[in-house]
Amino acid sequence: MNNSFGMIADIQRCSTHDGPGIRTTVFLKGCNLRCAWCHNPETVDSREEWMYYPEKCIGCGLCSEGCYSGAKVLCGRKMTVEEVIRTVKLDEPYYSGGGGMTISGGEPLLQPEFTYRLLEAAKNCGIHAAIETNLTLPWKTAEPIAELCDLVMMDIKLWQADLHRKWTGGDNRNVLAGLKELSARKKPVIVRTPVIPTVNDRVEEISCIAEFAAGFDNVLYYELLPYHPLGQSKQLKEGAFKPEIFEKPDNSTMLKLASAARSYGIKVLVAGKEMRDIMDYNPKKESGWIE
Repeated sequence: MNNSFGMIADIQRCSTHDGPGIRTTVFLKGCNLRCAWCHNPETVDSREEWMYYPEKCIGCGLCSEGCYSGAKVLCGRKMTVEEVIRTVKLDEPYYSGGGGMTISGGEPLLQPEFTYRLLEAAKNCGIHAAIETNLTLPWKTAEPIAELCDLVMMDIKLWQADLHRKWTGGDNRNVLAGLKELSARKKPVIVRTPVIPTVNDRVEEISCIAEFAAGFDNVLYYELLPYHPLGQSKQLKEGAFKPEIFEKPDNSTMLKLASAARSYGIKVLVAGKEMRDIMDYNPKKESGWIE
């Protein structure tokens, strides 16, 4: 097995939020965007860094010897493809319902060789392989990786190019062109948009994205992801990227946006829930949903 190294932020086992079925999600470090609402700021920097959780600190004063309470955690370590796949395979018994491995980030396309080799290893083991990507890098970088994927989950965060640059720091031309390339190769795709109040929570903005996505037969569905201030709980070193704080979108906003998107004939989900369940959305609840 290839021993190329990747910089890993975390491996989350038995996840149900990063693709179909039960997934093992491999979070890579390094991102080319700076989304104002980022909920994984610890994956932005490609280097290892310390994360701090002040609420866990017990004031023992032994930080230099190692944190015993979990208030100080090192994020980022180099792992080989073999090491990662060994962890992924621990969850293999749970994949029978359509699960598998998802490579996320950060942006996996910033570690193209490692991402390719990891996907290749998963495929050789018969494991369903997916990727979560902002797809802003040139297609020549994305193409070999996309060819190996069983599923591509891509974000169209904003339709208007100027707003995309303002709120993410990057261009969206490659994103839109990338979906066309994926369609030409009949690669299964899930298009997603994080819904951020005051940024893109407008019917006009979501409608443009939904209409565009609806024009491709390979798009399985369009998913709206309500903003959650998860990134605010992750304290990094001084000077590290820190996301802004936004309000959570309310139920009526999500319902309005989902209904507008659905009018274009595309299947619409809100945080994994289909239209008939959207009225159960409760942004005041920790998970956002009434179980």
